[in-house]
Amino acid sequence: MKPTRDEAYKLLCKYNDSPALIIHALTVEGVMRHFARLLGEDEEKWGAVGLMHDIDYQMFPDQHCIKAREILTEHGVDDEYIHAIMSHGYGMCCDVKPEHVMEKVLFTIDELTGLITACAIMRPSRSVLDLELKSVMKKYKAHGFAAGVNREVIEKGAAMLNMDLDYVITETIMGMREVAEAIGLKGEL
Repeated sequence: MKPTRDEAYKLLCKYNDSPALIIHALTVEGVMRHFARLLGEDEEKWGAVGLMHDIDYQMFPDQHCIKAREILTEHGVDDEYIHAIMSHGYGMCCDVKPEHVMEKVLFTIDELTGLITACAIMRPSRSVLDLELKSVMKKYKAHGFAAGVNREVIEKGAAMLNMDLDYVITETIMGMREVAEAIGLKGEL
């Protein structure tokens, strides 16, 4: 099965009821859709992968990315989606390597969206709409800020994509702006 957006969202919610995890999934979906458009790829597929990427995280945090295969196979999801979802944990919680550009984007932006979210929340506006690369880079270099964000993964992902880190961060911000209201980062502009 190649899940529609609605099917992917229902699957996400079947295994996750944490508002923070659902907002993170919506954030990643928005950024994946944005990059799919930039790269001339299938926006629906990329969005569904973004929505479901942490499907196993709430219930099975110690088996993250591993349990995803079982859950998604049980629901008849195509292997292409399963491989992509598992690959975002490459080198951290599984050994499935990102191969396709979609997988490399997911690997790169998953952590990055967390950093950008933290940056937006710290702004007086509490918005991603007025957040610029310069502000993110300042916080990116401050390793005490959003210390749980693995900057090495972001850099490794950008290198896999043969994309400049500044470009990846800028386009991730742009993708998050597109879904700012849905993810609670429209703020008070």
